[in-house]
Amino acid sequence: MPHLDSAKKSLRQSAARNAQNRAVIKDLKTQVKKLLKAIKTGAKDAVAADYKLACSKLDKSAARGYIHKNAAARTKGRLAARIAKASSAPAAKT
Repeated sequence: MPHLDSAKKSLRQSAARNAQNRAVIKDLKTQVKKLLKAIKTGAKDAVAADYKLACSKLDKSAARGYIHKNAAARTKGRLAARIAKASSAPAAKT
């Protein structure tokens, strides 16, 4: 544990930043998972809305330094490919 007042403050600030970063990343991953679930169910309107929101969150996270910009671009590309593959595949019989 830190003894100096400045070190104690630094520890508090670090913990607060860590909590904020984790919250942003968790929200981002949740949105991506929500999109993947929508792709799996085949709801086209939900897929379009979720993809737009996921791209927005990915771009914001990359711009603010939560994730690398190439990681955001790669994730967006993979999601777009999954959407294209799902939309071109014949509908599953239920």
